[in-house]
Amino acid sequence: MTIKQRMQAPTPSFFRKVRNIGLVLAAISATVLAAPIALPVVVTQVAGYLAVAASVASAVSQTATVPQEPVEQ
Repeated sequence: MTIKQRMQAPTPSFFRKVRNIGLVLAAISATVLAAPIALPVVVTQVAGYLAVAASVASAVSQTATVPQEPVEQ
């Protein structure tokens, strides 16, 4: 299965939830990072780490697929 086929294949419900949570966390961290007010360094660092972790979780969960029945030859 190619990457393109894997990305277009159906995703199990658990991984859809993980993907959606990851997207929400990435959006929240992007909002914190782009805030026009000065925030403490710790908050900015945590938001940066959260953005990376959320992006990775979303990308990895998108590649999970529902197992297909093997084709007999």
